[in-house]
Amino acid sequence: MAETTLDRGAAEAVAGGWHGDPFSVLGAHKRARGWEITAFVPGAERLWVLTGKTEAEAVPYPGVPGVFTHQMARKAHYSFRAQGFGATWEFEDPYRFGPVLGEMDEYLLGEGTHRRLWQVLGAHVMTHEGVAGVHFAVWAPNAERVSVVGDFNVWDGRRNPMRRRGATGVWEIFIPGLGEGVTYKYEIKGPGGAVLPLKADPVGFGSEHPPANASVVRTIRGDWHDGAWMERRAAAHTIDAPISVYEVHLGSWRRAPGDRMLSYLELAEQLVDYAADMGFTHIECLPVSEFPFDGSWGYQPVGMFAPTIRHGTPEEFRAFVDAAHRKGLGVILDWVPGHFPTDAHGLGQFDGTALYEHADPREGFHQDWNTLIYNYGRVEVKNYLVSNALYWLEEYHIDGLRVDAVASMLYRDYSRQQGEWVPNRDGGRENYEAIDVLRSTNITAYGEVPGIMTIAEESTAFPGVSRPANWGGLGFGFKWNMGWMNDTLAYMQKDPLYRKYHHHQMTFGLVYAWSENYILPISHDEVVHGKGSMLAKMPGNPWEKFANLRAFYGFMWAHPGKKLLFMGQEFAQGAEWNHSQSLDWHQLDIAEHSGMQRLVRDLNRLYRETRALHVNDTRPEGFAWIESNDAEAGVYAWVRRGNAGDRQVVAVVNMTPVERTYRLGLPAAGKWHEILNTDAGVYGGGNRGNLGGVTTEKTPWHGQTQSALVTLPPLSAVYLQQD
Repeated sequence: MAETTLDRGAAEAVAGGWHGDPFSVLGAHKRARGWEITAFVPGAERLWVLTGKTEAEAVPYPGVPGVFTHQMARKAHYSFRAQGFGATWEFEDPYRFGPVLGEMDEYLLGEGTHRRLWQVLGAHVMTHEGVAGVHFAVWAPNAERVSVVGDFNVWDGRRNPMRRRGATGVWEIFIPGLGEGVTYKYEIKGPGGAVLPLKADPVGFGSEHPPANASVVRTIRGDWHDGAWMERRAAAHTIDAPISVYEVHLGSWRRAPGDRMLSYLELAEQLVDYAADMGFTHIECLPVSEFPFDGSWGYQPVGMFAPTIRHGTPEEFRAFVDAAHRKGLGVILDWVPGHFPTDAHGLGQFDGTALYEHADPREGFHQDWNTLIYNYGRVEVKNYLVSNALYWLEEYHIDGLRVDAVASMLYRDYSRQQGEWVPNRDGGRENYEAIDVLRSTNITAYGEVPGIMTIAEESTAFPGVSRPANWGGLGFGFKWNMGWMNDTLAYMQKDPLYRKYHHHQMTFGLVYAWSENYILPISHDEVVHGKGSMLAKMPGNPWEKFANLRAFYGFMWAHPGKKLLFMGQEFAQGAEWNHSQSLDWHQLDIAEHSGMQRLVRDLNRLYRETRALHVNDTRPEGFAWIESNDAEAGVYAWVRRGNAGDRQVVAVVNMTPVERTYRLGLPAAGKWHEILNTDAGVYGGGNRGNLGGVTTEKTPWHGQTQSALVTLPPLSAVYLQQD
């Protein structure tokens, strides 16, 4: 053996892939008589060390194939040439490079407070010590060894084991010569030395097309052209702003010829133009973070930092957001911090232990969804989630996050029987740790990214969901009004003959309307799993079904609260939503469907342009009942008010199939213009109405000093605006 100082045990450990500190062996190290280079190149028969001026053949380590050593008098930059398998190749030695992560990174990672986690973990294309390559870093504190594997090293975990960064639990390596588009995973030896299933990168920016699931090296920075939107978006997200959201599943909104999903670039044109034309203020995307199973619609994410490749690259997703902003549309993402799937390549048992999840299934497993629950009380996991929220807002200019299944996070006994859950430290059901994660997410999001909004899908009466965190709330900007949705849809599905017995299902929402900043959601959840389409829910013959739905939308748009419709509902698609095919756009050739579409477009326009309909969406001074108790006639009437000087709007809704000449009290004397009538012929109605408006008489009615006789078409909503 040449004058090597390499211990046989170390050589065998490196070659066998079980050495816990490969950087202490591989690369160049100072020895008593100069420097010694050690390399492990499986399959190489010969190896040369190239310094630019010289080349010298390294010495094979006896009895350990693939291990070579070379003595140098002084330290110098070097690379390798290898010969084997009948080929010759040259490459840089990853083990000659120093760490990329700095002391402050190490400190913050160890503390679990690195707010922008994605800047240090994941795979980053960079130049390090003058050489181009990719830096990989991953958190796996209980692993005995972590390696990067991919096509570049024939998926051999022995070739690129990573450097452990002290007590942080983070492993890193810079691999020269790699770049954008490289596929990779992590091979992890867990406690006891068991090799785990290959893991995708928890902070990876890209993924292969499912069902393949390797991570892909992607750059995420790029040019933006949305400066005008970014400057004004804060005003678009206040409680006084008109917010009308178009909820979309990108994979099934529309398909390209051949039943292909549209790309982000195609969506940037088609979806953005459509939503803008329809008068919506925001597009809300069902989850776009990478997910393995199409049938989950994205609600079982694996790649929390990767826009799904189903529609294109991160660059193309950025172009989609940019296009929306240039059209004056905000983009909201569905964000899922409540659970994650058990797929072997995902976060479950990531380093051979319950790392991201709770070990106890009473805390760490969702029975309803067969998914795992994050260990919210672990600072690194909390940091991972909070940082992920910030990532989408900062790197992709996302305007809002709708947080999925908040109730499942808030309560330890969510969907569990007695004995199936673990109480909190006080013996109660509230999940203090999850509450802290939600508050921290909102504090960070609003504090770091001005002008954004967060929205909670919270189905209980948990107090203060949209109250600021410093006032004891969760800190969300808005909350989905699930109670309103359930009550109103239950009413609308009833035959009008029996609605009088359920009259106050439509008024009950006003009992608590000011307790939160509400969005009125008619979401994807209402048109799946056998629930039928919105049109199918409506009772009666075909004409009555459309009329019922038009009346309901009229009721909804005049009701306090921001608006949300799921795609297809705006033109009354007849069939239940199917995630694997396009919406039934051909139905727009039918007058009733195109009429519904025109109605929603006009409702959005009125809502945006009429201050009385949006300025006080969340304050009681913006609303007053005129008639809430006429169950026999099925009539509801109320006034909406903006600020001083804004013209009032009165909405009156007839939920029976009977045309009525109805005396209606009005809050001011004079002319009231009919600015909307859902029975108009252009919407598919019977064209019954008030010939442009009504004029009041000094006949007290409904507690008002003025009133007018108003024509209420069957199953209709009529809006009157003060002259």
